[in-house]
Amino acid sequence: MKRLLACIAMLPLCACASIMEGSTQEVLVNTNPAGAACTLAREGQVFAHINPTPGAATIKKSKHDMTIVCKKDGYEDATYLNHSGSEGATWGNIVLGGGIGWAVDSANGSDNHYESPVNITLNKK
Repeated sequence: MKRLLACIAMLPLCACASIMEGSTQEVLVNTNPAGAACTLAREGQVFAHINPTPGAATIKKSKHDMTIVCKKDGYEDATYLNHSGSEGATWGNIVLGGGIGWAVDSANGSDNHYESPVNITLNKK
């Protein structure tokens, strides 16, 4: 309820998801077995590394899905597609503020969210 009131009060100034969630997010990656090296990529461009797992990376949110590839000696590479979803505050922007709040959040990525933690199992070769 407090978040909703904060959004309503600040609606004329900026967007709810920008205020409440920000444009970055920490993504935690766990692997079984632990100790893998993982890369995070969007649209074919690597933008973060986690080495070793378990570990986390603070990433800039985006509307594009993220691919996580983990490698460890003696194991097959494992790939996980982490889809970019919508933050809960995005719907508040649309319902309460119309297009202005949503446009601000969409422009800076604040209306997106990735699954975290991510659990990936690597199979022996």
